[in-house]
Amino acid sequence: MAQNDRVVAGIDVAKDKVDACIRALSQRRTFESTAEGRRQLISWLRKHKATKAVMEASGGYEREWAKALREKDVEVRIVDPKRVRHFARSAGRLAKNDDIDADTIAWFAETFGEAKGQAYDAARETLAQIVNARQALLDVQTSLQNRNEHSAPEVVQKMQARLLKKIAAELATLEVAIAAKVKATPHFAGLAEIIESVPGLAGTTSAGLIAAMPELGQVSDKAAAALLGVAPYDDDSGKRRGERQIKGGRRKVRNLFYMACLGAATRQQSCAEGLLSSPDRQGQREEGCPGRLHAQADRHSQHHDRPRREMGCQSLRGGLTSAPISRSDLGRAHAEPTDR
Repeated sequence: MAQNDRVVAGIDVAKDKVDACIRALSQRRTFESTAEGRRQLISWLRKHKATKAVMEASGGYEREWAKALREKDVEVRIVDPKRVRHFARSAGRLAKNDDIDADTIAWFAETFGEAKGQAYDAARETLAQIVNARQALLDVQTSLQNRNEHSAPEVVQKMQARLLKKIAAELATLEVAIAAKVKATPHFAGLAEIIESVPGLAGTTSAGLIAAMPELGQVSDKAAAALLGVAPYDDDSGKRRGERQIKGGRRKVRNLFYMACLGAATRQQSCAEGLLSSPDRQGQREEGCPGRLHAQADRHSQHHDRPRREMGCQSLRGGLTSAPISRSDLGRAHAEPTDR
């Protein structure tokens, strides 16, 4: 039976249909991906008193189903497909089809039933879609720029130049829309202010973090670091003390965060090289102590010593990776990551 005596439904989402399974009651049914199909699913869940539905992230096909269920006060939890697949393999379930997948999702949901469903936030979903569209355009832009490094007929080069120009204009439009959305949403603006107080993290990065990590501000630093994928995990057994390594987390968000940190580190290095490039200009003392560099560092330190507002991932300079973390540290209060 489902934990806490709750009836939980597992839903396997495809493009044209969903397969639903209430494992505890041995009930299964298929519904078409239409408005009528969603109404039928809701009626079926109510008939069997199912109050929670669990589905895998399915490239966006799950969004309409999740929205319809949440509007009817059905708790929805969206989980990482890799976790469900590993769960099935650990149970010796190697076969895979829609009926089996729905049953496996329901079994997974019953086993890990204490995890809460994600609250629906229409503003965050809109922001996430704009951020994802921008990232998709950046990927196309990078691909075209890489092609330009190779010789090609003139007609191809002109076509690529036109496309790159158009992509640059569309990127600018999306970035304006992202900034406007963050500014117009009070709780987004508050989070952005905190994130952007960290040197090197600006508007694009903060919008990406806000869109893809709704847990920010609601979980501990350790949990936020684990969700981002920058927390070092224990690797011990008996007397052996293994090397701590980061693993898991949301890859796309981690890449965004990494590029922002890399850019900040590059700028800091360039600044330091400029400060030390000429002893006459920079006031470097004869004993090799760069006076102005120390002054810059003092001001930088004073900036970081100011009290900050709390946020789940606030101590980005050291708190994310300073101490090893184990799964037991995280608890199970945060939502499951859905970004592979």
